Amino acid sequence: MNKEMHDIFSPDGLLVSAIPGFSHRRQQAEMAEAVAGLIASGGVLVAEAGTGTGKTFAYLAPAILSKRKVIVSTGTKNLQDQLFNRDLPTLRKALGVPLKAALLKGRSNYLCLHRLGEAHADPRSRTREMEDLLSRAEAWCNRTQNGDIAELSDIPENAPLWPLITSSTDNCLGQECPVYGQCHLVEARKRAQEADLVVINHHLLCADFALKEEGFGELLPDADLFIIDEAHQLPEVAGDFFGDGVGGRQLTELARDTEIAYHKEAGDMPALLKQCEKLTKAARDLRLLFGLDLRRGAWREVEVDSQLREGMGRTRQELAGLIEKLKPMKGRGKGLDSCLERAETLLGRWDRITQGEDAGAIRWFETHTQSFRINRTPLEIAGPFEAAMARHPASWVFTSATLAVGESFDLFRDQLGLRQAETARWDSPFDFPSQALWYVPRGLPEPSSPYYTEAVIEQVQPVLQASRGRAFLLFTSHRALQTAARLLKGRAEFPLFIQGDAPKAELVERFRASGNGVLLGTSSFWEGVDVKGEALSCVVIDKLPFASPGDPVLQARLDAMKRRGGNPFLSYQVPQAAIALKQGAGRLIRDVADRGLLMICDPRLLRRGYGHIFLDSMPPFARTRELTDVEAFFELR
Repeated sequence: MNKEMHDIFSPDGLLVSAIPGFSHRRQQAEMAEAVAGLIASGGVLVAEAGTGTGKTFAYLAPAILSKRKVIVSTGTKNLQDQLFNRDLPTLRKALGVPLKAALLKGRSNYLCLHRLGEAHADPRSRTREMEDLLSRAEAWCNRTQNGDIAELSDIPENAPLWPLITSSTDNCLGQECPVYGQCHLVEARKRAQEADLVVINHHLLCADFALKEEGFGELLPDADLFIIDEAHQLPEVAGDFFGDGVGGRQLTELARDTEIAYHKEAGDMPALLKQCEKLTKAARDLRLLFGLDLRRGAWREVEVDSQLREGMGRTRQELAGLIEKLKPMKGRGKGLDSCLERAETLLGRWDRITQGEDAGAIRWFETHTQSFRINRTPLEIAGPFEAAMARHPASWVFTSATLAVGESFDLFRDQLGLRQAETARWDSPFDFPSQALWYVPRGLPEPSSPYYTEAVIEQVQPVLQASRGRAFLLFTSHRALQTAARLLKGRAEFPLFIQGDAPKAELVERFRASGNGVLLGTSSFWEGVDVKGEALSCVVIDKLPFASPGDPVLQARLDAMKRRGGNPFLSYQVPQAAIALKQGAGRLIRDVADRGLLMICDPRLLRRGYGHIFLDSMPPFARTRELTDVEAFFELR
């Protein structure tokens, strides 16, 4: 073993003596050695490290000691903050190595001083709630050093304040900004350039790769080593960034910002204000033409619907009209010039999406509560991703608890073009056969049955009695979740926490505090939720988590695989679902002292030939089909 890693991770090593509660894990030590070897020799490593391995320390220790420039990318901003504020300082102190670290987030995570100064002119600020939020932001502005809006933790993530006081790629003035010299984002990027190790997230990594931003040059500094944690999320994020998209909210915000800039910098061309109104109305009317449901739809729906086609044409016409009204005002002010540039960029994207087929891309739309988005997404991202990696010559580590299907990494490597990468797997150090029981009940109908969710809840009720609540019920659709919630209300003797009733973090905290709660959630609760101890003793999954066959992006990719003679169900859909199931099951055992039951209701797991792929991908839980074994398992507590 690498002597340096041995001295750090061995049973009598540095970390055991320096960090209270730290214990030796063979898998962690081996992973640290593998990462150290990669740094020394170069190349690409794809590494799965089961829950409880301690992969963060396993990659951070060799990275810190390498004295190379390192970028670590995580899946979410919460994980980014945890790594930077907790894991990194703990390990840096234990190793006793000087290290300059920086945290870098996307543009919209930083207070924009220019937009804060303009916020009171925005019509959206003229409510009592917004005036209160703005005054709190202004008070915080005077004391913040970094401008990271995460510091304002008492203001919800979805508060209407944020678009007023943060900038986006669309509305940032760049070096033309009157307060550019005080910009928090510019300062954050300077700190990243000067740091030895920079912590980012996948959205920022992919934004840099796709060269989406202008005005600040490269988003990320050059690095010798990239470490991608929670790497299973990367293909989907990358797909979003390597395509094109235009949203209704972008159009209405463009109109609003143009109006504000007009009042400040011009005031003598009322026809411009009229054009802003026309663009806003066209965008809002188009949203209504897509229908009330929140969904993702195939482009052919636009092509066969004359009203939608007319609405699309009208929206483009009003956007082009705004450009024509702004052109004569060029040079009147930085705000109006910026709006002209934004409008031209959005029109270019709109035309790339709407005009003509592209055999290598998928066109589709999605609807949100008050907005819509039209998209053009590449069928495959392996080529663009490989090219982006080639522009960043470095060593690469991709790691997650869920990358392999059984022993195979083919799906993940194929998605990102990593066929030449080395691979390694380390199983979880937890004693799953004694800590966890996997229960597949008898007698359930096929998941296609209209009464399937009712049958699931009937089977779940005695399990909840045995576990005394303390359960996550995870569903593969919002419709099933709502049906289950309706069936359980009034029948469950435990507190119910239902996705959508409160923000995710608040819901999990209430569940944890209750001690005997039952939380009902969909895909957003399948990963990134960590409830250790007895508060979560049971995870129920209603169906095998196959992606929705109605999703236009998925359907186009499956069709392309069929045209090439492949079997997309076995080569893509089943492996993807197996990885998602492994994520959901990963909520259960989070610590060496945890015990819990995993209940998977879907009878296809044992009736279909592909069931073995799921079975081979899961941790080695003890297994049963008998309710009496479930009751006995919980009586052992």
